[in-house]
Amino acid sequence: MSKKIAMIFPGQGSQTIGMGKSFYENSEKARSMFERAGERIGVDFSKLLFEENEQINETAYTQPAILLISIIAYTLFQEARPTNATLFLGHSLGELSALCASGAIDYVDAVELVHKRGLLMQQACEGISAGMMVILGLDDAKVEEICLSANTEGKRVWPANYNQTGQLVVAGIKEDLQAMESLFKEAGAKRAMLLNMSIASHCPLLASAMEPLGEAMENMVGESFSAPIVSNASMEKYATKKEAIEWLKVQLIQPVKYKQSIESIASEVEMMIEFGNGSVLKGLNKKIVPDIETMNVSDMETLAKVCEALS
Repeated sequence: MSKKIAMIFPGQGSQTIGMGKSFYENSEKARSMFERAGERIGVDFSKLLFEENEQINETAYTQPAILLISIIAYTLFQEARPTNATLFLGHSLGELSALCASGAIDYVDAVELVHKRGLLMQQACEGISAGMMVILGLDDAKVEEICLSANTEGKRVWPANYNQTGQLVVAGIKEDLQAMESLFKEAGAKRAMLLNMSIASHCPLLASAMEPLGEAMENMVGESFSAPIVSNASMEKYATKKEAIEWLKVQLIQPVKYKQSIESIASEVEMMIEFGNGSVLKGLNKKIVPDIETMNVSDMETLAKVCEALS
């Protein structure tokens, strides 16, 4: 009997120079996907991913690059070992990779969509000095309390990513984040560190990106979902175009509840497989659900290992 498997996909921050090279060098299918995706948005993905450059860390290019490698990993896996997903789930940008893996959007359209998403996010944060800060070693409730108190004083700072217990990322105006660093540490945080980000994801500062993203999705997303997707924003499952558009618009301004989402599906799956560069989510899952195995497909070697484990 086949296992109940959640297929999961990483988000921004998982990018590195050299990602996807193993697929590119060993798979004609991967090279074709690189070429078609690049033609759509006018980018040479082999240069973007394999040569040192600054563009890889620009949101409008980071997002399509991460999605492309995730979908190549998923496509090669399905060709080597066809496997039905019980659920799809992604972290932030990874939810759009999940949407693509579910069959609801073609991968070339998805690359264009997340390129546009990245541009919209950058535009929303132009001229406001936005940023993000990771808080380590502090209870979620305490971080929420500090942010709420700061909001009443006019500071624009909000919880953005619930990654695992003791690791929460907040987003907002950089000056406000810097002013609150000492408050988080006084409350018991082991670390409160500004991230190298020029945008503030998953908070109200991105409200202006919601409608344009929804309009773009209207023209690209279909009604064919091979399995439900778990929303970052609500932890609810969805499998319709209407819900996909609504929840992915809302995801821009509401926090990513990754930890809570993984906990919510723990009783429904026996295994999780992460597709994309590195193994960030695998590491988080070890802390969140240590009794459920998470494997990762990030290159040809790990692809072979996962296929062997499922045979």
